[in-house]
Amino acid sequence: MLETNPFSVLSEIIPVIVMQGFIIAMVLLIACGTIIQMIHHKNLIYFFNNAKKAKLQATREVGAVEKVKILAKTTVYDIGTTSELGFGKRRLAHVLGMYGTIIFWISSAILVFCYTGADKSNSSLWSILWHIGAILTCIGGFWFWFFLRVDVSAEAHPWYRIIKADLFVLALLACSTFGLIWSYTQFNGQMGLSFLFFALFVVSNLVLFGGVYWSKFAHMFYKPGAAIQKNLAEADGSRDNLPPPADAPEQFGLGIKREEPKHY
Repeated sequence: MLETNPFSVLSEIIPVIVMQGFIIAMVLLIACGTIIQMIHHKNLIYFFNNAKKAKLQATREVGAVEKVKILAKTTVYDIGTTSELGFGKRRLAHVLGMYGTIIFWISSAILVFCYTGADKSNSSLWSILWHIGAILTCIGGFWFWFFLRVDVSAEAHPWYRIIKADLFVLALLACSTFGLIWSYTQFNGQMGLSFLFFALFVVSNLVLFGGVYWSKFAHMFYKPGAAIQKNLAEADGSRDNLPPPADAPEQFGLGIKREEPKHY
């Protein structure tokens, strides 16, 4: 199953151009939803004003080479490893979900555009990556949903309590889960179930990419920008209008050793 391209089998029923058009439409939905959210919530204005304020409060000039180093470090370490979560289960779950999702999305596009159609060859590598990406997303996402959410693990709310902020993670998990089940049922020739789970896969994608305005999807773009701005502010001395760190050693008392931090 892992080496089978589910979109190739699907092309016998649905034209490849329709599948490619669907992916393009999802990309446009991301762009439109993010832009509308930025305009409505005024995120771009906030970042622009914050950058202007930081420039006025800067105590030193950051050179081009230093800026490149800060951008590289922020991208590779802070963003690429979600370092703000510290070392622990929460960070591992986010990394699994993040890289699983990236692999799942990229391999979906490559399979549909490059390896689906009557005149196209199959790619075992990209088919395996598609399944692995979906599996990693499910592992990280379900681990987070059932055990690591703040309102579940710290505030004693039931795991099935759903609020609007949960739209992103639930739609993402639905896409990966229904995609895997669709691939499995299709591989085993269960056409009725295969069609059902493919339909659910399509609907969950529409909810995920069409619900950008209402979900936390756009945070994937805001958080890298905020991390870069924070590191640049520390480098030029503006520090986002925060006081400099104290020279005295940190004193928390023995009470901090009683319970391990959960990095919320």
